[in-house]
Amino acid sequence: MDFDLAYLMAQGPALMRGLWLTIQVSLLSIVLSVLVGLLGAAARVMEVPVLDPAVRAYVEFIRNTPMLAQLFFIFYGLPGIGLKLSLFWSGVLCLTLWAGAYQVENLRGGLATVGKGLREASYALGLTPWRFFHLVAAPLAIRVALPAMLNTAISLLKNSSYLQAIGLAELTYVAIDRISMDFRTIEMFAAICVIYLALVLVLSFLASRLEFRLNAPFRH
Repeated sequence: MDFDLAYLMAQGPALMRGLWLTIQVSLLSIVLSVLVGLLGAAARVMEVPVLDPAVRAYVEFIRNTPMLAQLFFIFYGLPGIGLKLSLFWSGVLCLTLWAGAYQVENLRGGLATVGKGLREASYALGLTPWRFFHLVAAPLAIRVALPAMLNTAISLLKNSSYLQAIGLAELTYVAIDRISMDFRTIEMFAAICVIYLALVLVLSFLASRLEFRLNAPFRH
């Protein structure tokens, strides 16, 4: 079967709609997972009663169960207890919980590099634990943990393709749907591979620019 560029161009609008949905679900999940990671890492590092073991159990559960099983539980299992989410929000919740568990550990490692002396100095200056965390500890931890956080964000972006399993019309779903109708396997899979590669490269570039800005005070 020859590569049909004309067919691929004709499917461009459908692929772009799937791409837009992939970007939406991925960006929202990345932001939410970082928030989960910050809160979970803070609870772990500060050894908050009840929250510390709860976060530890959450991280172990997510990291030791298949993401696809988690997705099916959220979409098919939660309605059994009266919590029915749309396709979009089921996907966002699954990706957020999955990546959030890894971001907890990424940021916990970053927070571990914040010296005890900084905490004592901050408290001596009158900062509350919360202000110390979001003004001092969190920025330093993010700077240290950024490469690991980027790896998790990239994995989240690629794992968004799992959402086609519940029928969310993201990029991979659109490609497989077209293959099932037109049997143009090479064109569709080549297209989504290139698109995913471009998305990862853009995400990596943005993260490198952020890392450059965060490291600015330490270059002199």
